[in-house]
Amino acid sequence: MREHTAADRTDLPARAELRGDCGSCFGLCCVALPFARSADFAIDKDAGTPCTNLRTDHRCGIHARLRDRGFSGCTVYDCFGAGQRVSQVTFGGADWRDGPPELGRRMFDVFPVVRQLHELLWYLTEALTLPAARPVHADLRRVLADTERLAEGTPEELAVLDVGAHRQRVNALLLRTSELARSGTRGRKKNRRNADLMGARLSGADLAGADLRGAYLIAADLTGADLRGADLIGADLRDADLSDADLTGAFFLTQPQVNAARGGPGTRLPGSVTRPVHWTAGR
Repeated sequence: MREHTAADRTDLPARAELRGDCGSCFGLCCVALPFARSADFAIDKDAGTPCTNLRTDHRCGIHARLRDRGFSGCTVYDCFGAGQRVSQVTFGGADWRDGPPELGRRMFDVFPVVRQLHELLWYLTEALTLPAARPVHADLRRVLADTERLAEGTPEELAVLDVGAHRQRVNALLLRTSELARSGTRGRKKNRRNADLMGARLSGADLAGADLRGAYLIAADLTGADLRGADLIGADLRDADLSDADLTGAFFLTQPQVNAARGGPGTRLPGSVTRPVHWTAGR
């Protein structure tokens, strides 16, 4: 009989529930979050103010042309499913457009908190799929359950939650997970944690099993680089060139990170993320 792994467990959050479902959300990211005019956003927008492109049906009026219109930041963002939870569960399907201003303010305050909790659920769920992390699977399951319980809180509970303190608790466990997962990589494990690698020429670099947590890889040349089994949690991959790079088995990689990078048909990605539609054709 095949031994069941953590990935088989039915008590883990489904990855689909940790991805944004705009059709079940009231456009919260387009209202709650601020924009700063930059290469990512064509306008300035204050938190709590609807984007000028948001229609009354909560859909984006320029969704198919976001990059052409200077809103590439919108194509990168993902709420990890927080939008639909806040819209449909936390506030029971109440639409901020139809309620008093206080309803909107509460929803917009809670949304970023739940988004952080859902990001942690993404990491913890992935950690429980890593066989090498089995020694800490029990601890991971306990912390995952605690995180899910916090995300299920009332608007009042979420508004006063010290999410930073909870992140620290989770991070300590994810660090241990990373050490265990990378321990099986042959050769020296490169430590590039929080390294400034902006624009670095890393074409063909051997970064297998590397610790790249929080590394600044903005516009780095990673063409053909070996990133198999690397820890990429929090790495800034904006405009990094991943053409022909091998990220097989790389972990704690999120869809927003991949969306922010550049790649091509030869880029090999882990199964936890999908190939962005704005990457080169023919993939």
